[in-house]
Amino acid sequence: MAQVKEGDVVKVHYTGKLTNGEQFDSSVGREPLEFTVGAGQMIKGFDAAMPGMSVGDKKTINILPEDGYGEKSEDAIIEFPKENVPADMKLEPGMPLTLSNQAGQPVPVIVIEVKDDIIILDANHFLAGQDLVFDIELVEIV
Repeated sequence: MAQVKEGDVVKVHYTGKLTNGEQFDSSVGREPLEFTVGAGQMIKGFDAAMPGMSVGDKKTINILPEDGYGEKSEDAIIEFPKENVPADMKLEPGMPLTLSNQAGQPVPVIVIEVKDDIIILDANHFLAGQDLVFDIELVEIV
């Protein structure tokens, strides 16, 4: 039976969870996720789990932050002038917002704190610093 190797295009079903069991994403009930193994399209730990799998194989993998979305970075904590926010927008800690970078690309952020003249925002990926658990099933080697 064929086994996945680097460079193969594969289709997988997956469920991503935090170590406390909280699910953050799943392909179950949708089309399987298709990607090229080793092409950098997936987080490192997910990619590394694929070689050697055969169609129908299932596995559960644990991914540390360095092989997932990285550690939280203090450089991604942003002080944003409150004057740049519409006056009628009510901001609260935990609220998600989307800013644009210099290239006009969307940057999702979370409001950490609202002060008199600035808003403290966190632009880290929401899974940064988290240990992750993925249940993976190889559906197809394309």
